[in-house]
Amino acid sequence: MILGGTDREAAGNRTTLDDLFRRAGVRHSAAMALIDPPNREIFTDGTPRRLTYAQADRAISAFAARLRQLGLQTDTVVALHLPHTVESIIALLGVLRAGMIAAPLPLLWRQQDIVAALGRIGAKVIVTTARIGISSQSTSQSTSLAEIAMQAAAELFPIRYVCSFGLDLPDGVMPLDDIFGPDQLDLVPSSARPGNAAAHVAVVTFETGAAGLVPVARNHIELIAGGLSAYLESGAVLDANVLSAIQPGSFASIALGVVPWLLGGGALTLHHAYDPATFADQYRTQNGGSIALPGPALAPLAEAGHLGNASKTIVALWRSPERIPGNPPWHGDARLVDVASFGEYGLLAAQRGADGMPAAIAIGLSGTAPAIETLRTDASTVALRGAMVPAYAFPPGAERGPEPHLKPDAAGFVDTGVRCGLNRDTNTLTITGSPAGITSIGGYRFRQNAVDWMVAEVDLDATIVALPDAVLDQRLAGTAPDREATEAHLLVRGVNPLIAGAFRPRGAAKAA
Repeated sequence: MILGGTDREAAGNRTTLDDLFRRAGVRHSAAMALIDPPNREIFTDGTPRRLTYAQADRAISAFAARLRQLGLQTDTVVALHLPHTVESIIALLGVLRAGMIAAPLPLLWRQQDIVAALGRIGAKVIVTTARIGISSQSTSQSTSLAEIAMQAAAELFPIRYVCSFGLDLPDGVMPLDDIFGPDQLDLVPSSARPGNAAAHVAVVTFETGAAGLVPVARNHIELIAGGLSAYLESGAVLDANVLSAIQPGSFASIALGVVPWLLGGGALTLHHAYDPATFADQYRTQNGGSIALPGPALAPLAEAGHLGNASKTIVALWRSPERIPGNPPWHGDARLVDVASFGEYGLLAAQRGADGMPAAIAIGLSGTAPAIETLRTDASTVALRGAMVPAYAFPPGAERGPEPHLKPDAAGFVDTGVRCGLNRDTNTLTITGSPAGITSIGGYRFRQNAVDWMVAEVDLDATIVALPDAVLDQRLAGTAPDREATEAHLLVRGVNPLIAGAFRPRGAAKAA
């Protein structure tokens, strides 16, 4: 499976994400590479990890060896359903070192979403963790991701293995915590690939469009191009540290967290969203570098005085880019870079000027190299073309089938579905809304008609609507004769908890 045309390969870029990691490790093998959220024990198993580049390299090799020892072949698709911990980075790079394809899944996906997505791409392995949620002496609101993975695997014939980090795993789940042990596992050599390894598929993520779920695959060249655009725009320097509060499971989480870390070669500190006090401590103790966080969190954190260090650069991810112009002018000490995300198709990074106002989106080529090109379609939507934008449908042959798939036009532009207007005086685009028929909640996208159908299957008298939300963009609110029963039935069916939670009795504190 090769993704990337000869025009992209001709640029001479033969660097993979693993190459970037190895280069950083050679420079600073004893330096800190990965740092867990300090509150890790609250939301998942295990004490916080801190790994040097040498320790991370051993863990990546051990993870890759484990996959190979299972008899998995080159280009096997490995799904990753993990919280924002060190394991999520080790697993991603371990899959790539083994010569396989990583498919990171959004953390709030449950059985229904997982089955739909992995059934499309023929994944053979699910890597997850034992639990996610809140656990303390006074309360326990945890969800067993390992159990969910086993349930999904029971519905998916191609899944051969479920592997998991954490404690008290269900029968049949392969434990992985020993990859962090002192004894290295022998790395089973991966199969040789023809041609440029950087042009092969590396990662698959999933876009929710009006027609349904679309697998979006990128090679190393495209992933690095996406991260490089934000890295250069932020003025990052070698050995700079990165603090990322962008949850795994998307192109943006790799482009704004993983790639800048690999390019700079500093330490990557992870924040599992969202705990303001923990984030404030992490921000305060980080020495320079960049901080990647959700755009809607920018104003509240600034008002609380948590974003005041001039030695840092803040990279704000706006998954609903129409909200950028309405954000207050930035007059903080730190440099601010706005990143407009167009789903899983691409992103635009632009530093704010001296007036603190967001930059306009120009039509045509824009951004720090590698450039990305924008176009307003006849349907008044944004189309993208450039080094980071995916070029082919996945899996190979999907373009000949009936399922929704990536459809670049003859010129290589991909229609993102994001609605826009045109300012003819300035030749710029004004983003006006998300793709038609899509509800966006904190970075998660849902087809509203599909949500209506899920609810109707449980209770024909129940209704669910999308309402505006200052932080999450939108939120779902549901009514039903028995709200608690409706929520419970939806959760049993494996529906995303953002949908089921719309029926939660007001004031109740229940696990999602």
